[in-house]
Amino acid sequence: MRRRTVSYTAPEEPLDGSDSDPGAAPVGRAAPPPEPPRLQTEFSFELPRGYVDEAGTVHRHGTMRLATARDELGPLVDLRVKDNPAYLSVVLLSMVVTRLGTITDVRAEHVERLFASDLTFLQDFYRRINAEGHTRAAVTCPHCTSDFEVDLAGGRPGES
Repeated sequence: MRRRTVSYTAPEEPLDGSDSDPGAAPVGRAAPPPEPPRLQTEFSFELPRGYVDEAGTVHRHGTMRLATARDELGPLVDLRVKDNPAYLSVVLLSMVVTRLGTITDVRAEHVERLFASDLTFLQDFYRRINAEGHTRAAVTCPHCTSDFEVDLAGGRPGES
């Protein structure tokens, strides 16, 4: 029995193996894969009321980074959390909020002094970016009952 060897040459390729179009990509070679989308690890936000520092300056804009496993486990051994489990969110937020206005070293003391509405906002913001991966929320207009999305991170006045 005789075996046949079959080779395939694409019709666009010259039989001698030379390139007919020097600027063209080689036939038979795949183009390099596209760059994978970059993971967003920091999210900007705007507090509803704002943090008021000792000098009376109001800090409303800030950034929060995605939490790591260490961020979620670390507060569990914190004595303040052991004494009062409700303090967990204060410690956790102080670890993931990277900037609050001009404050770049956000500590638990800063989070403690937030207004309740701002603390609630940051807790929800944390949940959204870490569990859901985005800062959008579906809402319904109380007047016309139409559904739409808002970005909780804030933006221009009237958009958040």
